Amino acid sequence: MTSAASPSGAVAPHERAKPLAKGSVYPAKDLCSQCGLCDSRWVAYVKDSCAFLNQRFDAMEAAAHGRSRDLDNEDELYFGVQQRMLTARLQQPLDGAQWTGIVSRIGVRALETGLVDAVLCVGQSEDDRFTPVPRLARTPEEVLSARVNKPTLSPNLEVLEQLPGSGIKRLLAIGVGCQIQALRAVQPTLPLDELFVLGLPCVDNVSRQGLQTFLESTVSSPDTVVHYEFMQDFRIHFRHSDGREETVPFFGLDTPKLKDVFAPSCLSCFDYTNAGADLVVGYMGATFGRQWLTVRNPKGQQLLDLVEAELDVAPVSSSGQRQAAVQQGIEAYDKAVKLPIWVANLIGFFVERFGPKGLEYGRFSIDSHFTRNAVWLRRHHPDKVEAHIPAFARRIISRYRLPD
Repeated sequence: MTSAASPSGAVAPHERAKPLAKGSVYPAKDLCSQCGLCDSRWVAYVKDSCAFLNQRFDAMEAAAHGRSRDLDNEDELYFGVQQRMLTARLQQPLDGAQWTGIVSRIGVRALETGLVDAVLCVGQSEDDRFTPVPRLARTPEEVLSARVNKPTLSPNLEVLEQLPGSGIKRLLAIGVGCQIQALRAVQPTLPLDELFVLGLPCVDNVSRQGLQTFLESTVSSPDTVVHYEFMQDFRIHFRHSDGREETVPFFGLDTPKLKDVFAPSCLSCFDYTNAGADLVVGYMGATFGRQWLTVRNPKGQQLLDLVEAELDVAPVSSSGQRQAAVQQGIEAYDKAVKLPIWVANLIGFFVERFGPKGLEYGRFSIDSHFTRNAVWLRRHHPDKVEAHIPAFARRIISRYRLPD
């Protein structure tokens, strides 16, 4: 995959390009997800590789997986190209991991077995738990120090700048959809012999300031939150530094205050399930307490092979109906409805017991975010709607009534 020069001997664009100055206006402008590509010499390819300048799902899927998704297959329509879907949890959870630690364990095993030379992962600032610091981890200890999600925009791809001369020839990259779309676009130009991609499902990231607004309006003690996640029981689960756990129902969020806190890139994204990754590990398609894994290609199975013997594995399942809840949610969100906490808890009680579960919960979440994002894009960037919403998202969105 090394391509320092073209066949004609011309110097490749990234060999003469320089990263953009920090703080400058990036090409995607307000839609920039700060993926880090522009902070590396691979900025030379940004016009064609940035997820917010050029959507290329079909080409990306075909290059990474050998084919694009089958839009007539309901599972692929929603969850992307796949060879296998399952749910799992580590039989011996990693201490300090956000859930059981499957992602961290894969990173560790990839290094221990010599599958890769380094793992692109995200640590945190010494001064702030939620400020992301991307790194090329060379040891299991460095991978483990990066465990736990950082729900803020992270410039993962800036570390591509460190690859030339590093001796890294086989890389495992862990990232979210916008980062992986850009990474896949520049993959042929990277000085690597092998690239493995472990993807995380992702929606609704925020800036560090936006995260503070979210925490202060939602949780009892913002300064002690270690991590949180929107979970399948329709509650947000917060863990505090003293070990205390706190939950808040989705329906109890201060929507008027939070409606505009999410990054514009996230409000215009349709890659919730990380279509370009070899293996995806998240929670959205699993029952509560388990992780959802999607193997997209043989490389994804290679990654899963590293840890499958250590997992408690079960098949995916699906139950309940999502459509009515999605339609009601579209209207409630658009009107910025804020419910009294007792009403929110009551709704949460019934939805948790009788609402969508497993893959149906995953479809509920995808439907809710795709419809919301389509409305946002239409209102804020009407000129981008035609080119920016991929075919699979259009088919999903067409099932619902959207506000003007």
